[in-house]
Amino acid sequence: MHLRILGCSGGIGGANRTTSFLINDSILIDAGTGVGDLSFTALTRIEHIFLTHAHLDHIACLPMLVDTIMGSRSTPLTVYASEATINVLKKHIFNWAVWPDFNKIPNHDAPFMRYITLDVGQSCTIEKCTITAIPAVHTVPAVGYQLDSSKNSVIFSGDSVCNAAFWDIVNATDNLSHLIIETAFSNREYELANAAKHFCPLTLLEQLKNLSRPCQVLVTHLKPADSELTMQEILRDNANLTISRLEQNQIISF
Repeated sequence: MHLRILGCSGGIGGANRTTSFLINDSILIDAGTGVGDLSFTALTRIEHIFLTHAHLDHIACLPMLVDTIMGSRSTPLTVYASEATINVLKKHIFNWAVWPDFNKIPNHDAPFMRYITLDVGQSCTIEKCTITAIPAVHTVPAVGYQLDSSKNSVIFSGDSVCNAAFWDIVNATDNLSHLIIETAFSNREYELANAAKHFCPLTLLEQLKNLSRPCQVLVTHLKPADSELTMQEILRDNANLTISRLEQNQIISF
C-alpha cells in the first residue's frame, strides 16, 4: 500500500495545501485543497472518500470533486463518515443553497454520490486495506483512522487533542509503522490551541508519553505562519522519539 500526502498543512497560501491523503489511486482520507492538484484522470480514479470531520479544511474539495467527475462515472462516489459528519454535509453543504445535493441527482436510485456511515470502532476493507474509524476529540464530532494493510498500519489522529481511548488503540496496534498526529499551533498560542482543541508542542509531547511502541511519528496540520517555529519547538523538547514533519507529496509505504 502507498499513502501519498496531497496536503498536510493547517492553511493555504503558496505551496500549502490542506489535509488530504491518497491511498493507491482510489481512496482519499479527507478532501482538503491538496485534491485540487490532481489531474482530471487521477480525479476520475477516486472511488472512496473517508472524512475525519466536517471542517472546511478537510472537505473543501469534496463538492468540486463530485461536480468535476460526475459525468465520467457509472457508479456513485462513496463518502464514508460518522453520522454526525454526514448530517453536517447534508444540512450545510449539499443543500442546494451552497451546492447541489449529489446524493439525490440525477435520481434517488442512481445518485452521483452516496454516504456510508462509519462511526468509531467500525471498519471496512477496500483493496486489501482495512480502514477503521478511531476516537478523536475536537470542537465538532470527529474521528481518526487506522489504515491496515495487514503488513503494517498507519494511524492518523485527525484533528484531536488528549484522548485516552486513542492511545489504547495506538498501543494495541502490533503492526504500527507510522503515527500521523496533528499539531496546529506553536507554544506561544497555547491558550488558542486548547480552545480550538488542537495540539501545540507542549501538549503534543505530553501526550506522546502515552506511546508505548516504536514507530515513526509524523507531525501534520502545522499552520503556515508558525510551521518552522512549531517544528523547532517539538524537536528541541523531544526526548527520544523518532519525530519528523509530514511533507506534501511524501509517499508512505505500509
